[in-house]
Amino acid sequence: MKKIIPLPILMVSLIIVGLLAANRLANGSLKGTISPADAGVRAWAVSATDTLQTGITDGSFEMKNVRPGIYKIIIEANAPYKNATKEGVAIRDGEATDIGQIVLQQ
Repeated sequence: MKKIIPLPILMVSLIIVGLLAANRLANGSLKGTISPADAGVRAWAVSATDTLQTGITDGSFEMKNVRPGIYKIIIEANAPYKNATKEGVAIRDGEATDIGQIVLQQ
């Protein structure tokens, strides 16, 4: 005897898979480095609707699944270094954005 999946359950499943796939494609990523490599603690990405943060390891950071928009990047520094910011960083659908190197000042 064959088991038949009811049509409504099949349709809902396909919609959920489609939404998850579309969400994954619509978001981008952000990465960068800091100098000196051991001077940073965390990197923050702040927009009008979203705030993300990640740790800095060996002078590098990367954020995945970042919604498209314009962000201010804040590097939280260890003393005696000062926090640094970079404004106007654009994240686009499905693209990786590399902001390059941010040099922290004492």
